Amino acid sequence: MSCALVPFAHFQDLELARDFLSPHRRQGSAAAGKESAGKSTSWEDGGWGAWDEAELQEPEEEESNSKNQRSYWLQDCVLSLSPTNDLMVIANEQKAVFLVPKWKHSDKGKEEMQYAVGWSGSLNVEEGECVSSVLCIPLASQKRSSTGRPDWTCIVVGFTSGYVRFYTESGVLLLAQLLNEDPVLQLKCRTYEIPRHPGVTEQNEELSILYPAAIVTIDGFSLFQSLRACRNQVARAAASGNENVQPPPLAYKKWGLQDVDTIVDHASIGIMTLCPFDQMKTASNIGGYNAAIKNSPPAMSQYVTVGANPFAGFFFALEGSSQPLLSHVALAVASKLTSALFNAASGWLGWKSKHEEEPVQKQKPKVEPATPLAVRFGLPDSRRHGERICLSPCNTLAAVTDEFGRVILLDVTRGLAVRMWKGYRDAEVGWIQTVEDLQERETEKMDSSPFGNAQGPSRVAQFLVIYAPRRGILEVWSTQQGPRVGAFNVGKYCRLLYPGYKIMGLNNVTSQGWQPQTYQICLVDPVSGSVKTVHVPFHLSLSDKKSERAKDMHLVKKLNALLKAKTSDPDLIEAEAKELILDIKYPATKRQALESILTSERMPLSSLTSITQTLMDNLKKQELECVDEGLLQFCANKLKLLHLYKLVSKLNSQSMQKETSPSDNDLAKLLRLEEKDFHRLETLLESYKKENTQTTTQLADEKDDMLSVKIFLEYLDYEKDVITIKDMEDGEYVALGSFFFWKCLCGESSTEEICHALESAGFSPQTLLSLLLNLWLSKEKDLLDKPDSVSYLHTMLSLLSKMKVAIDESWDTQSVSPWWQQMRTACVQSESSGAALLSAHVGHSVTAEVIDSMTEKKFSQIIVGSDTESWEALSLDTEYWKLLLKQLEDCLILQTLLHSKVTKRTKRVSSLQTEPLGRLSVKKLLEAGKGGIADTVAKWVFRQGFSPIILNVAQYKNTTDSTEESVEMHNNLFLEEPEAATGLERILELLQVAYQQFPCSLEVDVLHAHCSWECIVQWNKDPEEACFLNRSIDHLRCIINAHIQHGIALMMWNTFIVKRLSSATYLMDKVGKAPKDRLCRRDVGMSDTAMTAFLGCCSELLQTLLEGRNAFFKDLTSIQLLPSGDMDPNMLSIRQQFLLKVVSAAVQTLCSSQKDREVSEEDYFPFEKGKNWPTLAADLAQYLQISEDLVRRHYVCELYSYGMDHLGEEAFVQVADKEVLASQLLMLAGQRLAFALLHGQIKDGMELLSRLPPTLSTWLKAMDPQEIQNVEVPITTTARLVSKVIEHLPENHGQYSLALNLIEAVEAIPA
Repeated sequence: MSCALVPFAHFQDLELARDFLSPHRRQGSAAAGKESAGKSTSWEDGGWGAWDEAELQEPEEEESNSKNQRSYWLQDCVLSLSPTNDLMVIANEQKAVFLVPKWKHSDKGKEEMQYAVGWSGSLNVEEGECVSSVLCIPLASQKRSSTGRPDWTCIVVGFTSGYVRFYTESGVLLLAQLLNEDPVLQLKCRTYEIPRHPGVTEQNEELSILYPAAIVTIDGFSLFQSLRACRNQVARAAASGNENVQPPPLAYKKWGLQDVDTIVDHASIGIMTLCPFDQMKTASNIGGYNAAIKNSPPAMSQYVTVGANPFAGFFFALEGSSQPLLSHVALAVASKLTSALFNAASGWLGWKSKHEEEPVQKQKPKVEPATPLAVRFGLPDSRRHGERICLSPCNTLAAVTDEFGRVILLDVTRGLAVRMWKGYRDAEVGWIQTVEDLQERETEKMDSSPFGNAQGPSRVAQFLVIYAPRRGILEVWSTQQGPRVGAFNVGKYCRLLYPGYKIMGLNNVTSQGWQPQTYQICLVDPVSGSVKTVHVPFHLSLSDKKSERAKDMHLVKKLNALLKAKTSDPDLIEAEAKELILDIKYPATKRQALESILTSERMPLSSLTSITQTLMDNLKKQELECVDEGLLQFCANKLKLLHLYKLVSKLNSQSMQKETSPSDNDLAKLLRLEEKDFHRLETLLESYKKENTQTTTQLADEKDDMLSVKIFLEYLDYEKDVITIKDMEDGEYVALGSFFFWKCLCGESSTEEICHALESAGFSPQTLLSLLLNLWLSKEKDLLDKPDSVSYLHTMLSLLSKMKVAIDESWDTQSVSPWWQQMRTACVQSESSGAALLSAHVGHSVTAEVIDSMTEKKFSQIIVGSDTESWEALSLDTEYWKLLLKQLEDCLILQTLLHSKVTKRTKRVSSLQTEPLGRLSVKKLLEAGKGGIADTVAKWVFRQGFSPIILNVAQYKNTTDSTEESVEMHNNLFLEEPEAATGLERILELLQVAYQQFPCSLEVDVLHAHCSWECIVQWNKDPEEACFLNRSIDHLRCIINAHIQHGIALMMWNTFIVKRLSSATYLMDKVGKAPKDRLCRRDVGMSDTAMTAFLGCCSELLQTLLEGRNAFFKDLTSIQLLPSGDMDPNMLSIRQQFLLKVVSAAVQTLCSSQKDREVSEEDYFPFEKGKNWPTLAADLAQYLQISEDLVRRHYVCELYSYGMDHLGEEAFVQVADKEVLASQLLMLAGQRLAFALLHGQIKDGMELLSRLPPTLSTWLKAMDPQEIQNVEVPITTTARLVSKVIEHLPENHGQYSLALNLIEAVEAIPA
C-alpha cells in the first residue's frame, strides 16, 4: 500500500530508433571515434598538452564514457507519449520515429505490451528546420458504438522555422501552419475535464503554441473538426483522387507578450473570474483611486510564463478584447496539388507525405500580427532563469524548475511561491492526482468535516513527481507542504513524461459514459528498455500524526525490516511479528503484513502456522460487525495450505521399505501386453535411451521432493474448499508435482496416503493427474532407468481414477471420457517420447481395468455361471488408446533416429549443421502434415553430412551383402568425410526401421526431394558453402520419378538460383573477364571461389532440367514429353535462329583473333580450347530437329562474308546440298564485285560497269555490300569464289548464265 513504480510496457528494439535518430551515438561510431583518437598519439601530431597525465583516461574509463554517451541519447530528443498509450514519438533534429504498442510474449513467456517502430523518417520540409516540440493527442470517436473512446491519434510537431504541422500515425502530413516566423518553443494541450465543484469554471479545449515573444491558442473544437475533415479527405483522395472538401475554418488567438526579456516555457491556466475584492484591487492598481469598476467581474484567460526578468510572468487576456483569427484550411488532392502557395487568409499547406512535398516555397504565407499583451505581474528575480513549468491537474499549482537546481511550487491563483526544493539540477517534474476510495475511508471523528461519513464525495490528492537525472532518483512529494512519500533509484538516463491532457473532442455528455484508460505520468528508461508509471495510494496524502493508515504503514515497514534482520532466534522474530501484526488496525494492511510474513524465506513452518493461527484467533474474538470476512477467510485458507504442506513433508520424510522390483512377466501382465510385444517395447526404449543424450530439466541445488513453504504458498490458492494452482512456468509446475509424487514414483512413500491426503485437502483429481503427468514426462531420463516406476505409476493412476468426479458416473463405454482424454492430450503434446509411450501403456491398462470392472458389474446379474474370462469389453476410449500407442511408437522411432549421429567428424563443420533439431511430439507430427516426417528426416540428414547414397543403401540394404559392395559403400557414404564411418551400421539399422515404420512418408523419392530442398535452403543462408548446393543436386539426381525431379528442380531454379545467376551473368558481361572477389561479394553475395562452384552447380541443374530435345527453348514450367512427332514451327524457328547466332558469333571471334595475332586454324578460342562451336552447333541441330546442313551452309557463308575464303573452302566440302550453297555464295560474290566497281576500289570502275551486259549491270547495282562483313577482298580471291560457284551450279539453274557473265566480268578486271 505504498508508492510503486510499475512497468507497463517495453521497447521491442530501442537501439534501432537510437541508431536512426542519433547515428553518431552508435556503438560502431563510438569505437571508430576512439580508434581515430588513439591514432594521434605521436608527439609530432599532439601538443604538450597530450603529456598531461590528468587528461589521460584508462581504457575502462573510455569504454564507460562511450557507453554513457550512447545511453544519454534520449536526453537530446523530443519525446511525447499519448495519454492512451497507443503511440509514442521520439524526434531529434529533422528525424522522427513513431512507436506503436503491440502485445507480444516476452522472454519469460508472459504476454506484455511492447513498443515497436511503426514509422520513421524525416519531417523537415523547409531547409535547415528542426523539430522543437511534439505532442500526441488522441481524438475521440464520433461513432455511436464507441462514443468517448479514442479513434485515432494526431501528432502535432513544432519546428524551429515557426511551422506547426499535424500528422497521422502513419506519417501522413495533414495540415501545416505558419503562425509566427520565430521558432516554436513549446506545444501544450488542454482537454475537457468535468468540473469537480459547481463553482469551478468549465474550461474549453485548446492547443497553445509558445514562441519567443508570442503565444498562440487554437480553439480545441475548431482544431478537432479540422483534423477530422482533413483525415477524411486523405482517405477519400486515396480512394478516388477526385474529391476536394473545404474543412471548417480554424479559430485561433495570437498574443504578443510584452515587458519580458526571455520566455522559455508557459502554462495556459484557462478562463478565470476574479472575486469582487480581487477585481477592486486589480482596478486600483491599474487605474488608481478613480478607477471605474464594472458590476460583473470580467472573464480572463490566464497565462504563466517562465524565463528571465521576470522569472515567472503572469498574463491576463480579457475575453472579447481580441477577435479570433480565422485560418481557412485549404486542401487539395495530391495529384492536383502543383503549388504550395496559398492566400494570406488560408496559410495552410496541403496534406502530403514527405517524399511528395513540392519544392521549397518561393514566398511564405502571410503571418497575422499579434495582439499586444503586457505582463500583469511577476516574480522579479534577476539572477534566476526558469527552465520548465508544469501545471497541476486542478490548475491551481505549478512546479517550476530553474538553472540553480531548484524546484519551486507556485500558487498560480495568488501568484506566490509557496515551496522550494533544492538540489534538483536538470530536473523533470510531473503530477499525479489520486482519488480516494470511499470504502477505505478512515473512520475518524470528523464532526466539523463534510467528509466525516462514507456517504460524502471522494477527496482528491495531488502529488508532485520529481526526477533528478544527476542523482538518478525519482521522488514523489505530497503537496503543498507534505513530506516525501516515495523514492526510487531509476538511473541517470531516463525521461519523465507528463502530458497534462487526455482525449480531445469530449464534452460534458460524452465524457461521463466511458472512462478512458489513460496514464498521468510515465518514466522512459532507455537502458532497460522499459516504460514505467507511478502508483500512489490516496492515504499517503493524509497527515502522519492523524492518520491511522500511516501508522499501519509504519508498522508494516517495521515488520519488513524485522523479517530482513540478521537475527538467529526464530522465536524472538515470531513474537515480535505477532505483536506487530496485531497492532495493525486496517484489515487490508493486516493482510499485506501477513502476506509479507508468509513470503519470507527465513520464517520456519511452525512460526508461520503459529502467527497465522494467532491472527485468526484474534479475529474470531472480535465482534461480528467489526470482523473483516475477507481477512478471516484468507487466514483460514492459508492455515489449510500450511497444514497440507506439513502433512506432505511428513509423509515424504517417512522411510518405507521398497518392494521387490517386478519381473518382465509381471510388467507385461500389468500393461496387458504379449511377451513379444513387451520385448519389442523394451528394445525400442533401450535404443531410445542409448541415443537420447538430452538432459532433463532439474531444479538447481534442490532435491526432487523438497519445496520451500514460501514457494508452496505462491503456487497454490485455496478458495471455497478447493485448491487451485496458479499460472506458472513449466519448471515450477514440475517442482510442485515432484513435491507431491516423486517419492511415490520411486517407491519410497505410500501412494495411498499421499493420494488420500491430497484429495482430503481439496485437490481435484484432474489437477492431480495434470501434476503427475507433468512430473512423469519431465523426468524421462531418470524414470527410464527405473523400470519399477511403471508399476508405481499404474498404482497411482488407479487410485486417482477411483476418486470422486474423476470419471463421470454417466460415462458410457461408447463415448469418450474427459478423464482419459486429458491424459491422452498430455501424451500427444509431450516431447518426451519414451515417457509418453510408457504412460500411454499404463493409461491403456488402467482404462481396460475400469471398463472390465464396469462390464462385470453390468452383466453379473444377466449372465450367471457363464465363462466370461475370454471376453474383451470394447469401448471407444480403448480404440483411442490403441491409436495413440501406434502414434507414440512412430514418434519414438523417429526421435531415436534423429538423436543418432556419427561420432567421428574430423573436418570443419558449418555452423548451420550444428544447430540442434527440435524435439518431436505427436502433436507436432500431426500439425506438420504429410511432408512433416520427411522434412524432419531431411534436416537430420543435412546436419549429419550424409551422402545421398546412404539413403539408398538403407532402403536396399539386403542387396549389399558382398564384401566389395560394403567397402564401396563405406568409401562413398560421405562427400566430405570418408573416414567418418564410426557407428554407421547403427545408423543404417535405425534408418531401415524408420523406412519400415513410414513406408509412404519416407519413400525414397520423397525423402530425396526433401533432402534436396533442405540442402539448397541451407546453402541460401550461407552461399559460401558450395558443398550444400552440390549435395542438393546430388539428391535431386537420385529422384527416380521424372515429374517430381523436374518439379523440385524448377522450384530450386526459380526460388534460389535464377536471381544469383542473373547477377553473376550481368557482372561477367560488364567486367568482360573473371570478376574479382570484391565485385562478386558486392553483386552476387558470395566470394569468387564460391561463385565458380555455383556456376558449375547451375550447369548441372540446367542439365537436369533440359534433358530431351523437346525441352530446348521451352518454358521451364512446361511438362516435357518424350520426343515424338513434329515440333511447333515457331519453336523450330527460334531454335534455328539460336544456332545460327552461335555460328556467327564463333566466326566473328575467330576473325577478330586472327586480326590480333596469327593463330592456327584449329585454335578457335584461346580462352576455351577444344571447343569447336560451329561443329557443336551442327551436332546439336540433329537433336533439336533442325537441318544440320542448313547450319553448315550458314557457317560457310559466314566464313566467306568475313573474307576467310581458305577456311570456307575447307568447310564447303562438309555441306551436302552444294547447289543451294552455291546460289548463296553467288550473291556474296556479287556484293563483293559491286563494292569494287561502285565504291572506288577499282580505278575506272564506272567505265568497266558500263561495258558489262545490262542484266549483270542491273543485278550488281541492286547488291548491298554492307551485308558482308569484309568487303576488302582481292579480286583474284573473288574470281576463285565465282569459279567454285559455277562448278557446283547445274547448267539448267536459273542463275547459271548470271554466274557466267560474272566470271567474265571478274576476269576482265585487272588484279
